[in-house]
Amino acid sequence: MKKMKLVMIGNGMAGVRTLEELLKIAPDLYDITVFGAEPHPNYNRILLSPVLAGEQTIAEIVLNPLAWYSEHGITLHLGKAVARIDRVRRVVHAADGTQAPYDRLLIATGSTPFMLPVPGKELPGVIGYRDIADTEAMIDAATKYKHAVVIGGGLLGLEAANGLMLRGMKVTVVHIAPWLMERQLDDVAGSLLRESLVARGLDFLIGAQTEALLADEATDRVRAVRFKDGTEVLADLVVMAAGIRPNTALAEMAGVHCQRGIAVTDTLQTVTDARIYAVGECAAHRGVAYGLVAPLFEQAKVCATHLAEFGIGRYLGSQVSTKLKVTGIDLFSAGDFMGGEGCDAIVLSDPQGGVYKKLVIKDDKLVGACLYGDTVDGSWYFKLLREGRSVSDIRDRLMWGESSLGDAGHQGQNKAAAMADADEVCGCNGVSKGAICKAIKEKGLFTLDDVRKHTKASASCGSCTGLVEQIIMATAGGDYSATPKKKAMCGCTDHSHGDVREAIRKLRLLTIADTQRALSWRTPDGCASCRPALNYYLISTWPKEARDDPQSRTINERSHANIQKDGTYSVIPRMWGGETTASELRRIADVVDKYRIPTVKVTGGQRIDLLGVKKEDLQNVWKDIGMPSGHAYAKALRTVKTCVGSEWCRFGTQDSTQMGKDLERALWRMYAPHKVKLAVSGCPRNCAESGIKDVGIIGVDSGWELYVGGNGGIKTEAGQFFCKVRTADEVMEMSGAFLQLYREEGWYLERTVHWIARVGLDSIKQRVLDDAAHRKALWERLQFALDGEPDPWFEFDKAAVDRRQFIPLIPA
Repeated sequence: MKKMKLVMIGNGMAGVRTLEELLKIAPDLYDITVFGAEPHPNYNRILLSPVLAGEQTIAEIVLNPLAWYSEHGITLHLGKAVARIDRVRRVVHAADGTQAPYDRLLIATGSTPFMLPVPGKELPGVIGYRDIADTEAMIDAATKYKHAVVIGGGLLGLEAANGLMLRGMKVTVVHIAPWLMERQLDDVAGSLLRESLVARGLDFLIGAQTEALLADEATDRVRAVRFKDGTEVLADLVVMAAGIRPNTALAEMAGVHCQRGIAVTDTLQTVTDARIYAVGECAAHRGVAYGLVAPLFEQAKVCATHLAEFGIGRYLGSQVSTKLKVTGIDLFSAGDFMGGEGCDAIVLSDPQGGVYKKLVIKDDKLVGACLYGDTVDGSWYFKLLREGRSVSDIRDRLMWGESSLGDAGHQGQNKAAAMADADEVCGCNGVSKGAICKAIKEKGLFTLDDVRKHTKASASCGSCTGLVEQIIMATAGGDYSATPKKKAMCGCTDHSHGDVREAIRKLRLLTIADTQRALSWRTPDGCASCRPALNYYLISTWPKEARDDPQSRTINERSHANIQKDGTYSVIPRMWGGETTASELRRIADVVDKYRIPTVKVTGGQRIDLLGVKKEDLQNVWKDIGMPSGHAYAKALRTVKTCVGSEWCRFGTQDSTQMGKDLERALWRMYAPHKVKLAVSGCPRNCAESGIKDVGIIGVDSGWELYVGGNGGIKTEAGQFFCKVRTADEVMEMSGAFLQLYREEGWYLERTVHWIARVGLDSIKQRVLDDAAHRKALWERLQFALDGEPDPWFEFDKAAVDRRQFIPLIPA
């Protein structure tokens, strides 16, 4: 049977969710073509705010990678905006000339930011906030400029302001209404929110009306915002977050009826053309266009059943709730929280404690809730609101939440245990507790990532993550453990990495052979997996007693250079803190010419990489360069990346370059369970990307902030705040003690982020920050281990480098 053709315009969350639902129930009905105006696969637009704030990366918020489209036979046109829809011939035309015929058309074009119609709105530096490009533009601006103005104190504006502030900008929020988030909060909660954000460092102009955006005469970039009262505020960046408008331009050009959005029926078909459907922020159902993800996913499910020709399901509208995605601020609202005629309000207000709760009741039913500071019962109130059940029997305990209901509320148990299977856990995706429990039991799920993958619970805004974790723990029972089960090092033994480290320490084992005998190794010589691990455990546990075994290292570490895919090698000399001299650059240039090295590249760690060096030339290249080994090939300290800091930068607060050079000189011969990277930024603008390093140091006015466990690899991990210190000596000792603890406890090939996850950051802090004597002992042990450690490029004999490997074989 010939497949019908389905074309979707838009590649966002609502549209792709519709395709996901459709593929579940009718996987072979359509040939699907998708046009996406952005050059990205489907991503979680809700999480752009954490990306702006530096808490997540673009890669982490992708929902459907390119492979997903391929697996389902979807033709994907990325970066191609659709120019027009030919409803007569049923063909979609992209701006670049690409055409796609359709039997059914799904419009999911989303919304566009509303730009205030004021003079200067077209100036460079004035942007909306809607997609990845806007987010990246703001992140870039934060590295170059100081003053930002966000116009709009609603949900999106506050998230943008918080992110820019965390990026180091001085941010002013301009809001015309009497209080913040006036559509989601009442005046009391709005005032509490403002006080909290002011304490964080944001400035506010409430009731201010923007008259014009002013340009810098020299650069023609925006420089200030002027208000109707004649006052001005500096602005190198202006973010318009004053609302969104349904993106209906294509539909209107095609003659599809639009009113507050693309007008759709309860089946999500347009009222004009039954072959054309619309979902998401561009659609108006019964005159309402929704801007939150939960109702859009409800639309997607209904739309999919009709595209599948099942002819069932009706979308009847949605009740919505609001949560603010600003770390550390708990806020929830739903329903008619303002109240009106015939409504009663139960209010708890504790301004000093930062808690405000308002419950609105009408005809013995909960019709609205506004919570600030204590939102733990938000989902329960929302459930009562949607069900419309009478609360007359629990009215006197309603304010105190579900746990106050005694046996009915399962007082004393965790919230997950108190929920019925039919209760909704994830409002964004409409996932019940029963659906999560069923997936855990039937599919053998034990991790949050697995549950997200199979049920989508906690995969959107993330506010239900804690509840989902409780359900996993309760359902998986004894199979769930916060501590990973022991796993053998390799097939040569049943012992885990932890067992081996402990045995080497307790039995004072000094050689690989001794260790294998003591632990009854199955294979006398070991293998390529266990020998490098054993060698590292021995030399890190007993420095200067256990002898390094070069033959138990990887090929890169035996050759002291990185082997490339063509058999040549890469050489990266060390540049202290990324700083170099004219003399060093001349020597590098001479070496490139002399040995005909084909490629010279600057690395991300601020060093120079010479690629294509023949193995027989390595010794002479090292000698002629005359610079220390960069250890770019080793499980060791790689780089200490720096910005120019206070020495040159007008924003710098601390001398990051000198701090970086001092750290690198102190630690550069340090072998570790895995590669280690450091970075030092001179101010919170964080140009050295300290937030994704194993140890990241950021200069602030009063000293230095240390972050640990960052990782910029395949899965980017943001570093966790470790401590704040005043002096450079404290930075050195804290960093060194942390790294030595990692050297002593980390498993071979375990990055710092995974070690921290395994042992717990609190445990590390107790031994490094809280216990001064232990910290000093760790620092002293590291200095002892590094003292006299040779540079393998120049101290061949001391480093036990086998020179024979550099002699080329005589051709047969």
